Amino acid sequence: MQTDLVYWILFAHLPRWTTLKTNKLIVEILHNQKITFEEFFNLSHDDWKQIYKLEDKEISDLETARKELPNYSFLLEDMLSQGYELIPFNSSDYPRILKDNLKLKFAPPLLYIKGNKSLLHDDTIAIVGSRKADNISLEFTKNIAINATKKYQCVVSGGAKGVDQTALDESIKANGHSILVLPQGILTASSLMKKYYKHIIEGNLLVLSTFFPKAPWSTGLAMGRNKYIYGLSKEIYVAQSDSKGGTWSGVLEGLKANRLIYIRNPNKDEKNANDLLILKGGKAVDINGNLLETDKTDEISLDEKIKNSIATGGTIKQGFEDSGMFENMTVQMIAAGEESGSLVLMLQKVSNYYLEKYRYIVDNIAVLIEPILIAAIAGFVMTLALGIFLPMWNMMSLFRP
Repeated sequence: MQTDLVYWILFAHLPRWTTLKTNKLIVEILHNQKITFEEFFNLSHDDWKQIYKLEDKEISDLETARKELPNYSFLLEDMLSQGYELIPFNSSDYPRILKDNLKLKFAPPLLYIKGNKSLLHDDTIAIVGSRKADNISLEFTKNIAINATKKYQCVVSGGAKGVDQTALDESIKANGHSILVLPQGILTASSLMKKYYKHIIEGNLLVLSTFFPKAPWSTGLAMGRNKYIYGLSKEIYVAQSDSKGGTWSGVLEGLKANRLIYIRNPNKDEKNANDLLILKGGKAVDINGNLLETDKTDEISLDEKIKNSIATGGTIKQGFEDSGMFENMTVQMIAAGEESGSLVLMLQKVSNYYLEKYRYIVDNIAVLIEPILIAAIAGFVMTLALGIFLPMWNMMSLFRP
């Protein structure tokens, strides 16, 4: 088993390989060909090409990675001695919800954890939002975390400042269950391990990472771990979102995948993109997470949508695009104007375009409705003629022998 885990580390961190490519190869080896990783590496390069359809570059990547096996073996021993666990994709401990939500395309082949791994199979929710969340968003986060604890739900968060940190801390205060998804390798999070040691030991907190164990924190990893937070969660609550960044992109991806996402209904004076996310299909909820029956399409005018987009760091183009009222060509013209510094000129061209389109419709409206008028007049004349001739035909039939 320990030898297998060394190979799992190798496959999980193949440089320049997408998750989908890695997972497909793993499935082919273990499930379709029904051999071990060790047996796979004992095959010839010709076998790799013929059976697994690998190209020369991919074979070179695998051979380079194979040279790291001794280092991975030492790394594994060190991790196991410190109480860390590794959960490969084919393990019964691997969370089903992560496979269902992320599929082969994004589901990480290997999880590094410390803590109560049974939490991976709890009923889970995620509470996400901005690092610079305002007080009302943090109050919402607190309410949702406490309610989740009462419902025996496990709160999934990323541990970042703002909403993430509040979600984790409030869940812990309420003696609830939490999963902390790291934006770094699990071996580089020693300060977090010390901070939450008591809760890890008590079984109320699970710390999880999908990245190479010694990988330091980085913006890229922080953005990358967002999909795992969403993937581990059955329901997603959004406290506050800008019109760009990790929360925004994560919610949009979730909505495209028909995920159940609840958005805090913002006050009119708030400068965030929550309204826009509700317009895009998120479910509006109040400060306590209760579902609201609101139609944001009727509430928000076009100018308000554009103001919201700009106020939250977005662009005029994004405001027009989010409104859903304009053709793609118009949106692209506005984007080109913003990027080139000739927005006024481009807006004039857009105005001229719609003016010409309006004039064309007005000038040709007679031509468009002429067939309809002819058909209506013909129907009227036919009805009138039948009204005259039908009685005459009936009277003539009376005089026939």
